[in-house]
Amino acid sequence: MKLSRKFLSDYVDITDIKTEDLAEKMVFAGNEYDSIESLGNASSCVIGKVVTCKDHPESDHLHICTVDYGEGEKTIVCGAPNVKAGIKVIIAKIGAVLPNGEIKAATLAGIPSEGMICALDELGVSSKYNKEEEERGIFVAPEDAPIGADALSYLELDDEIIDFELTANRADLMNIIGMAYEVGAIYDRDIHIKESTYTEVGNEIEEEIDLSVETDACSIYLGKMVKDVEIKESPTFIKNRLMASGIRPINNVVDISNYVMLEYGNPLHFFDKDALGNHVVVRMAKEGETVTTLDKNERTLTEEDIVIANEKEPICLAGVMGGLSTEVEPHTKNLFIEAAIFDSVKIRRTSNKILRSESSTRYEKGVDPARTRKAMDRALELLETYANGKVGKGMLVHDKTNKEDKKIVISLEKINKVLGLSLEVEEVENCFRRLQFKTEVTDAVFTVSVPTRRLDVDEPCDLIEEVGRIHGYENLKGTMPILPLKRGEYSPKRRFEDSVRSHLMALGLHQVRTYSLIAEKESTLFPFRNEEKISILAPLTEDRKVLRTSLIPSHLSVFDYNIARNNKDVSIFEVASSYYKIEGNYIEEAMVAGLISGNLVHNSWNHTNVKADFYSVKGIVTNLLDYMGLAGRYTFMDENMLSTMHPYRSTYIKVDNEIVGYMGAVHPKICKKEVYVFEMSLDQIRSKKIRGIKYKEVSKYPVVHKDLAFVINKDVSSETIMKVLKKVGGRLLNDITVFDVYTGENVGKDEKSIAYSLTFGDMNRTLQDEEVTTIFHKMITEVENQCNAKLRSE
Repeated sequence: MKLSRKFLSDYVDITDIKTEDLAEKMVFAGNEYDSIESLGNASSCVIGKVVTCKDHPESDHLHICTVDYGEGEKTIVCGAPNVKAGIKVIIAKIGAVLPNGEIKAATLAGIPSEGMICALDELGVSSKYNKEEEERGIFVAPEDAPIGADALSYLELDDEIIDFELTANRADLMNIIGMAYEVGAIYDRDIHIKESTYTEVGNEIEEEIDLSVETDACSIYLGKMVKDVEIKESPTFIKNRLMASGIRPINNVVDISNYVMLEYGNPLHFFDKDALGNHVVVRMAKEGETVTTLDKNERTLTEEDIVIANEKEPICLAGVMGGLSTEVEPHTKNLFIEAAIFDSVKIRRTSNKILRSESSTRYEKGVDPARTRKAMDRALELLETYANGKVGKGMLVHDKTNKEDKKIVISLEKINKVLGLSLEVEEVENCFRRLQFKTEVTDAVFTVSVPTRRLDVDEPCDLIEEVGRIHGYENLKGTMPILPLKRGEYSPKRRFEDSVRSHLMALGLHQVRTYSLIAEKESTLFPFRNEEKISILAPLTEDRKVLRTSLIPSHLSVFDYNIARNNKDVSIFEVASSYYKIEGNYIEEAMVAGLISGNLVHNSWNHTNVKADFYSVKGIVTNLLDYMGLAGRYTFMDENMLSTMHPYRSTYIKVDNEIVGYMGAVHPKICKKEVYVFEMSLDQIRSKKIRGIKYKEVSKYPVVHKDLAFVINKDVSSETIMKVLKKVGGRLLNDITVFDVYTGENVGKDEKSIAYSLTFGDMNRTLQDEEVTTIFHKMITEVENQCNAKLRSE
């Protein structure tokens, strides 16, 4: 929001306040600014008159001008194509300082030149504000401009502009009157807003035009007629205030529309009544309907767009941009004035899809319904005064808005507690008075009436912020917070997740944090469940369009990032949420996932490496499940494995016979490098009833170790064999591990050899060789019979 000092001065007295001080005070009230600049930036520039003008004899474009600016006639050589005798101009005298440098006496093509005749952009005013005839020439001042007057002062270009970076909730500051209220509260000064007046003539508006509002997306719509307007140049104060606000002046009618929007914050739209017709309809657009906007682009609309239409077709994209068919043109005589409020969400969606304008920006953030009629009245007053318009009688009115003040109750104790102050009732009451919030006080409890212009103040906490701002953040003293701590505030879920993080870091994995939003094509890579993805309605980029259902795609992106930087050894994990829908229900689920690739251990001393493989990721998963208290309750299943996982080196993870995740190698079609991943649902695991961890003393009796290997079909899993071995071994089988898997010359093409290490023992006695041998042979027999295996003898 660009704030013009001259514009602001119309409503609050700031003559004794320096612009820099005003900007700093606003910062301490929570309103940051980006820069302070001048509308015109030059010195020693005066109004002069071109007395004579003749062509330079030795140049095809230069003119020799005699000018008068009150200090005798001077000669100035000028190359502007629009310079001529009799016009009033801006003259930079010798010694004048302009943005491009100091003006000095010079000789141009043999003729001495005592100054320069200026265009506005040479005074620091942006060239985008030039009139069409001045784009390649000089500025022509009004005929009644006094010779010798300071040019910037006379043309009101001596304005200073503060460019504020407003927060999204301060819609009330996107207009000059709102800024006046803010400055008035900061400096405790009165606001001066005069009532608009005009004279109504002619027929009642209902006799010439009718209104139909067919959508709830329009809460208020006011319509008024103005006839016999004269399209011409705007007065200087309107043009300069528009330029200071970054808007290019066009003509008096269009400029008045923009001027009132800047003044009151309520966008208006002016239609050419003769092109509009006799019917105004506010409705939602039909799917595929089109309208050509003022920028001459045809826009295809959807049912989410609000339009203003006549009996035939849409003529305006409501709240965003007018239509070309009803544009105000130089020959326009009769106007239909619209002042309305439209649904902010629909306006935002339309503006994001089509274009963002000054009007849509204000509608998106919210417009004060109490000012809609006042903005209309102000526009009618200006049209009558500066366009000689005749304001018609009556007004079309559709109004469903609530204009009552919001009542909020808050105690002095609460205000002081949050702010850490010891304010008295009178001090808080004074803050509300400066904000022009009506207040009633009973036993140190305030009942505050918040006007509709302050859309951001809805709750007691908002009032506390207002007291803090107006009292002055610089007056707040830093203190250490004193908060009561209760046991149990650290939730069991968070404690569980933190313990998982700590354990995985202890296992040597590095924690990462990745985006919850991913590209749509990545969202279907690892469908862990029969889930439906959740898409963002208005994504910032295509790469951040869908909420992830799995953490693995994000980890693959981290892996690619590291590989691109020559880091080939990656071991990462993350505890985060996945998001999805099942049967219309939105679900957020806590997950743990990890990725390993390359070398897990690298010893530079003896040059040994441990390369990541399936058993590495399995070891991490089983270690973590054991740590969670699920030892003996988990199994693995490789049936119907995800198509994005390697068909022979991946498996589902089951706890209590329920699938809670998966692990293994990523399919080469997804990642060409050898990458192993795991992902499990922490919410599912945490829902399991976990018994307390039991400990037992180390046996003081010796144990017996035996090894054996079986040759089996490749389709038989090691888990199947281990189940048989455990069942036969019973309580005497203390441990069983796989120490070798072999496929090669000594086994068949479709076979593999798996070798197991068995540990037998008893807590109360020493086992006899005979009983161990009996169990051992029975194990061999049962595996051969049940798994179609044969004992490997070599």
